[in-house]
Amino acid sequence: MDAVLDDLARNWALYAAIPFVAALIGYVTKRVAIEMMFRPLEFVGIRGTFLGWQGVVPRHGGRMAAIATDLLTANLLDLREVFARIDPDRITREIEQPLLRAVDDIARDVLAEYHPRMWEMLPAMAQELIIKQVQASSPRLVRQLVDEMRENLDDVLDVKHMTVQNLTRDKALLVRLIRETSRPEMAFIARSGIYFGFILGVVQSIVWALTKEPLVMPIFGAAIGLFTDWLAIKLIFVPREPVRLFRRFTLQGKFQRRRTEVARQYGELIAHEVLTVPNLMEAILRGPRSDRLVAMVRRLVATAIDDQASAARPLVRVAIGDRRLAELKEASAERALRRLPDTVRYAEGYLTEAMDIANMVEKRMLGLTPVEYEGLLRPAFRQDEWKLIVVGAIIGGIVGELQVLLMLH
Repeated sequence: MDAVLDDLARNWALYAAIPFVAALIGYVTKRVAIEMMFRPLEFVGIRGTFLGWQGVVPRHGGRMAAIATDLLTANLLDLREVFARIDPDRITREIEQPLLRAVDDIARDVLAEYHPRMWEMLPAMAQELIIKQVQASSPRLVRQLVDEMRENLDDVLDVKHMTVQNLTRDKALLVRLIRETSRPEMAFIARSGIYFGFILGVVQSIVWALTKEPLVMPIFGAAIGLFTDWLAIKLIFVPREPVRLFRRFTLQGKFQRRRTEVARQYGELIAHEVLTVPNLMEAILRGPRSDRLVAMVRRLVATAIDDQASAARPLVRVAIGDRRLAELKEASAERALRRLPDTVRYAEGYLTEAMDIANMVEKRMLGLTPVEYEGLLRPAFRQDEWKLIVVGAIIGGIVGELQVLLMLH
């Protein structure tokens, strides 16, 4: 014992440094594990071997996007309720001017293309009268389209396909969705490495003083990296329900405690990054069920043209012909679909406010069970979690070996 005390007196600075180095190991291994979850977005290294890495989240983006989408569509969002909040009259007012311009352009282009001689022979006043008449019917057409879309929403929009596709295609968006909602948890993991590492470092310094065994340092370093990674991840999620300790302290997983904050943040991200008006329009117009909307628009446009021509239908048929009239209807519908995204863009502010997706997601998230709520973030850690822990152990072991070299010299 005297030899041990003498060694401590002569090398007190080195012994005092061991807990701090252990704390540094704990912190560094946590930071590395966190970054390895999200970076790099694409695989870096030699494919087909272990010589390389891709962030856990972007690597398993499809699976994680599917899990997030299932949670969103099953528990957090009712699109029928969302679309029911849209007022057809209000949206018509919001897009009135761009709608009139679009109708003007479409009518002039189609008439000039499919019956150029008749159109050119008409005096300017007669042309304007026809255009005004077509424009006057356009608000009714918009209201009918909105009503039919709301009644047949499942036929024109596959929200699961849209969400998974957007999150899978944009890996940075998926990373941001998970990282932003879990930033405090990530900071907690890093800080916990300091505390746990320091405590284990104190034990490490005592064992080294008693044994002088060179294997002590790398073994403890690996243990610090491994154990603190594992424990920090566990403490994020468990216990799920608050547990009272000694009637004074409450123990609960950090992510569970932050439900109110996470719900608000997640709702904002979904509303402004995923289920945006442009993304919904893209899915409706070009998604797997877009043919249903195309058929709907064609039918409504054809009916509107028939209504306009009803007073002079025999004359129209003689002047244009049935085949040419059908082509005119088809061309009008095609141009209307082409102009739809730019026209709706003017109502984007109203639609975002009216649908109020952020508020719906937030409220419903607060009503989830602890297990359902945990499912929001847990898959990001569970997939390849063991690899992150092993990497922490390897880094800790390397730093521990460097400590041995320092202590022996």
